[in-house]
Amino acid sequence: MSRSRRQFLTHTALGLAGAVSASRPAEAAAADAGSPSASPPGSPPTFGTSPSAGPEVSVATFAEAEKLAQVRYTPQERAQAVENWSAMMAPLLERRTGPRQVALEPTVAPASQWNPALPGLKTGPARNRFVRSKNTAGPLPSKDEDIAFAPVTALSRWIESRALSSERLTSLYLERLRRLDPQLKCVITLTPELALQQARRADAEIAAGRYRGPLHGIPWGAKDLVDTAGIATTYGAEPFRNRIPSEDATAVARLHQAGAVLVAKLSLGALALNDIWFGGQTKNPWFLDEGASGSSAGPGAATAAGCVGFSLGSETGGSIISPSMRCGITGLRPTFGRVPRTGAMTLCWSLDKLGPMTRTVEDSLLVLSALSGPDAGDVASVPSKLDFDATAGVKGLRVGYVPAWMEQSPATEVDRAALETLKQLGLKPVAVQLPDWPYSSLHVILFAEAAAAFEELTLSHGVDTMAMQVPDAWPNLFRQGRFLSAVDMVQADRLRRKVAGEMARVMADVDVLLVPSLREDILTITNHTGHPSLTLRTGFIEIDRARSDWAPDPKKPVVPFSPKRRMPHGVTLIGRLFEEGTLGRVGMALERASGVSEERPAGF
Repeated sequence: MSRSRRQFLTHTALGLAGAVSASRPAEAAAADAGSPSASPPGSPPTFGTSPSAGPEVSVATFAEAEKLAQVRYTPQERAQAVENWSAMMAPLLERRTGPRQVALEPTVAPASQWNPALPGLKTGPARNRFVRSKNTAGPLPSKDEDIAFAPVTALSRWIESRALSSERLTSLYLERLRRLDPQLKCVITLTPELALQQARRADAEIAAGRYRGPLHGIPWGAKDLVDTAGIATTYGAEPFRNRIPSEDATAVARLHQAGAVLVAKLSLGALALNDIWFGGQTKNPWFLDEGASGSSAGPGAATAAGCVGFSLGSETGGSIISPSMRCGITGLRPTFGRVPRTGAMTLCWSLDKLGPMTRTVEDSLLVLSALSGPDAGDVASVPSKLDFDATAGVKGLRVGYVPAWMEQSPATEVDRAALETLKQLGLKPVAVQLPDWPYSSLHVILFAEAAAAFEELTLSHGVDTMAMQVPDAWPNLFRQGRFLSAVDMVQADRLRRKVAGEMARVMADVDVLLVPSLREDILTITNHTGHPSLTLRTGFIEIDRARSDWAPDPKKPVVPFSPKRRMPHGVTLIGRLFEEGTLGRVGMALERASGVSEERPAGF
């Protein structure tokens, strides 16, 4: 065989010349030297000289493919591309198509990582400090439902003082989950044996003077995409219904260490999209004719209905914010990298975030404190500090807002009233602007990473078993994602850095940013830049039709109803990177001034 550059790349498209040539027998080297096509010694490898691979392609193939990529080539350019496609580009897929296939285990993250802190940008507080609010829990209520809806700030004081046992509280929540779940469809797996064991241990430790902190003995629910040792973790999707991990996710282990009591694995839209899973659609406790929104649907519904003390959700593109807003609870999406995702389902390596969903703002900071800190299993997790003082004031802080957004849909009177309330609390309003860019172009990153994360499930047709097969569900999006351009993926990544620069400019002038919760631009921007967000109920709106996370279906139009329905509505605060403590301070002040956090959904 000729030992030319062509034969060199037969063994490797990119070439490790010395290693390969050293392994060749002397007879082959001698034969190469006499070959008419041999290259002189020292000739470098060249592109386009691998053995042909893949199916035949034609000029027509490229002409059709151009439509998917929205580019246009001339007939001559197409012909040239066809000429060596099978030797130039097709062999690059060998990792997947063979003959030398390489499996990529779910734990293998991409080498490229997103760092929300731009070079030269100082982020986060200088110190760790956590100051809880003063003990204002009051006497233990006589009614179980009043105990069930109490915030963690109160529950923890009652448990610490032993006015309430963890076992009683755990039994109360387990009973509510069993009784109310047929309406809500928020539970995938109830964990009574583990919960009662943990609760009794918590009571014994507290009685012995070994109090672990404000989460000790508090029952909670986990979105069913964080692993729990020996307990099913299903991702809400049919192909994973029988999946039982052997280890706890890091976030779960940290909550166990804090003494929290796991009562349930809660529902999520299948593979973390919207609110429909293999058990049905999770419902909004405030209005059972509509979904709880997703994908943290179960945490949203269970927390709003007083079925858990708090819950753990996740967000890639709105999955904490949306159900928190619709179900009228508090959702804290931490800075990207603050909470490790080791042992959690990967949808998008550079976007996924885990965060608390609670009934009050301070509760969310109590949970975040237990979750923070890097873990070796998540290469994107970083050391960070948390500076939170529940007793500190907010006067003089700067609240940014985009004037046009406050007047356009989806902003409501509740959003505008929240801005006025912050002004009355002494915050200085600062009008800010962001460029009018096509931020949806960043979704190339989401769809490409998601298609990669579930490549095997897609190519093996495992996604075909999922209930939702509509155009905007994952099965179709995973299939479409294979045809996104790698060039556009790189360009989206570069756009991401450019957008992060704009956010750094805006956040340099404000302490928090108030935005309409579901304004698509800012949802997309901040999920990609990694800024933290806090969503909290500050008022009520009226709706005349059920809301859905899914694209409108002309065959199934949403029927309006009358009279209108009164529903909770949440606003969202965006914080500086790693400054969740400031978000908490402002959120608590806004929560108190709004005076609506204690109202409950009727019938629960």
